[in-house]
Amino acid sequence: MRVEKKTQKPDPCRALFPISKIRTNDQEKLLQNFLSFFCRNLDPFEEYKDAALWQALEEVELKDIASGPLALQAEVLAGGSNYSVGQRQLICLARAILRNNKILVLDEATANVDPNTDALIQQTIRTRFADCTVLTVAHRLHTIMDSDRVLVMSDGLVGEFDAPHILLQRPKGLFREMVNATGPQESERLMRIAKDTFELNST
Repeated sequence: MRVEKKTQKPDPCRALFPISKIRTNDQEKLLQNFLSFFCRNLDPFEEYKDAALWQALEEVELKDIASGPLALQAEVLAGGSNYSVGQRQLICLARAILRNNKILVLDEATANVDPNTDALIQQTIRTRFADCTVLTVAHRLHTIMDSDRVLVMSDGLVGEFDAPHILLQRPKGLFREMVNATGPQESERLMRIAKDTFELNST
């Protein structure tokens, strides 16, 4: 399932974005890129001052893991194996914060993290990237119910595409079936989020 979340109206005169303006948080690909020192994983091209790195870490509540004697010069083992999956994902998010990207692509960013880290990532995305276009690939429905648009894929084809609340009005729709499968209480909560977001965006 692919989700499109837009908070800015597209400018037809600026339809093309240089790749440096796009940040992808891919659960598999990015975790393979961890190496060298902590600071190099945050800022591979050494473009930012240490103060900016510390600020990005603070925004994702990771200052503590770089607070040892070596601080930002602490060693990162191959694949980031000396950090948890959740910490590695938060480091990826801190990278995106540093670059201030206008397009953020999240590919199953919270698939293997604990509920607390999931909540932190979701909150950070909604506050720090409120003025960005966020494209999310997800299976956890609660992470995308407040998106502007949802694209539901079925057997490799586009099954549905619209605002979550609109899709939920289809009794036999694909998205509605996915939400119903979460159970009475959770589905009611998800529908309420979709409705509240739709009404807010309509005002």
